[in-house]
Amino acid sequence: MSMQAKLKTRGIFMLLTFFILLAVIFMPVFPGKINGLDYMDNLFNMISKGSSYFIPESMKKVEKLAGKVLEVKLKFDDEKRVTETAKQLTASGVQATAAGKEMTIKGDMSLILKASLIDADFMFKNDGKPIADKYGFSEKQAVYNWHILFKKISTDLTKQEKFEDAKPFADVQKKALEPAYNYYGVKAENWQEKIALVIFALAFYVAYTLWYGFGLMWLFEGLGLKIGH
Repeated sequence: MSMQAKLKTRGIFMLLTFFILLAVIFMPVFPGKINGLDYMDNLFNMISKGSSYFIPESMKKVEKLAGKVLEVKLKFDDEKRVTETAKQLTASGVQATAAGKEMTIKGDMSLILKASLIDADFMFKNDGKPIADKYGFSEKQAVYNWHILFKKISTDLTKQEKFEDAKPFADVQKKALEPAYNYYGVKAENWQEKIALVIFALAFYVAYTLWYGFGLMWLFEGLGLKIGH
């Protein structure tokens, strides 16, 4: 058998095995009866959640803001959100007056931030019932309301050049509320406990990509085609 024929056979074999394995990856044969992509996606979500828990750290920081008064008037796009958010603020011990799509807030900054962090902590731990029971609407809606509120507060305070007051709201929004909302329902895992699987996944991805590339190259060479520049 000529070298060209050998390369063609080798290329066909490699591409054939590549697509067979690809079909297996897309089949629901992995733990939990899901396909390989969903399984690995879930794995990396769990690992990333495990390294995104900054709520205790944030709680310590906001405690230092006790006694610092926030007073702002904000405008929203949705009257329902104004009503819900005002309810959340009132429950935290802060004065919140809703008037159509506008809301006036006056109260201790630490109380507002602590209330949001408590809700975020429940969400991060996949326990949304206490939040829903407290406010009378879904836990995801409550945390999303906090997120929208803090974004507006941070923007308003920044316009007033009160940068030190704006920073805690922006920090809690990014380090607590967003992870709690985005990872809700995902089980947190320590990456060190899954290190072997992570290394295997990364090594497999590299090897699988190279397998396809060499298979394609050898097939073209076996057909008499050469890639050049």
